[in-house]
Amino acid sequence: MNDTRQSPGRVLVTGGASGLGAAVARAVAAAGGTPIVLDRSRLESGDWPSFEVDVSDTAAVRAVLDRAAETGGLDAVVTAAGIDRPGRLDAVPAEDWERVIRVNLLGTVAVVRAALPHLIRSHGRVVTVASSLGLKAVSDATAYCASKFGVVGFSRALAAETRGEIGVTTLVPAGMRTAFFDDREEKYRPPDDSTLNDPARVADAVLFVLGQPRGCEIRELVIAHEEDGSWP
Repeated sequence: MNDTRQSPGRVLVTGGASGLGAAVARAVAAAGGTPIVLDRSRLESGDWPSFEVDVSDTAAVRAVLDRAAETGGLDAVVTAAGIDRPGRLDAVPAEDWERVIRVNLLGTVAVVRAALPHLIRSHGRVVTVASSLGLKAVSDATAYCASKFGVVGFSRALAAETRGEIGVTTLVPAGMRTAFFDDREEKYRPPDDSTLNDPARVADAVLFVLGQPRGCEIRELVIAHEEDGSWP
């Protein structure tokens, strides 16, 4: 069978300065597309467009996204921005707990809402980044699980709402070898990275989704290291 997939086009990537977001941006560029990075830390390399914004600030997201789309529209959005504050519910300060929800869930919604008119014009795609902990609940992760379960529910409802207008895929990655775990207490870090996935492999999965022909939708995609224990 011939591979007829085209360039991914102009792809907005939140959290694109590091971790999975950076891996997705590199993969998009390598495939001939143009990554447009949104992150709290603006890229210094200048290799592709970059905008500094906190995705939990809805008004700022709307303004930045309109600027990002004004020169060529958008073909896809990948919502890779995410944070965590592990700990028991009564031990995590309320502001920290609620910020996880604001960034992971409300930030995803803010970006998709702002991008929607542009994506409808291009019949583009949204790839929301959930987590294996958006399917499986664990102790000491009430904020993260609540946010990622919310992303799964939002994405399924969005797919139903926009059927035939845009594509919507929920990406469900398990643990990855990124800086995500670096600032945690030792007890909340993986004992080693042997069962963590390379974010470049997860980015390959995103490119696979973006490369599907019109009319074919991958609604949910779980990707994990073969020995990862967080799913199912």
